Amino acid sequence: MREVEERVPGADRMRGCATAFVTHATARNRLPLDYSVASLRVVDFLIDGLRKGGAGRERVGGTLFGLGAYVGEVLVRRAGATWVDFDDDQRAYFAQPVGVRMPDGRVWNPLGKVHNRFEVGGPEESLQTFYLMLPGRARRAVA
Repeated sequence: MREVEERVPGADRMRGCATAFVTHATARNRLPLDYSVASLRVVDFLIDGLRKGGAGRERVGGTLFGLGAYVGEVLVRRAGATWVDFDDDQRAYFAQPVGVRMPDGRVWNPLGKVHNRFEVGGPEESLQTFYLMLPGRARRAVA
């Protein structure tokens, strides 16, 4: 856990991490990573490709982090969430130092959700479905 905390920046830097990931990921590819809810299906597809390629979690850790930052930023922009630094109990529960807080006060762990998709796969771990089923979303898109 301590190792993860040392590598993951604080909540105040997560938007920049998501932006840097999108810039890097789309530099050579025409990936529709536009922070839309529909783009979360692309994230599902990318993670499935990493799984099928047989890459170990250690080898793709940076990519998984970037995808997690992106998913969190979709929650910020589309569901009204805000990036937060987890308290000690939340860090222990989620095994991550940062996450998002929804308008209704609930906290979620997009970084961990991406890791779950990579480890488990399958439709029950879909990030697009996660968003669509997420309680506490704002009714309107937020820029």
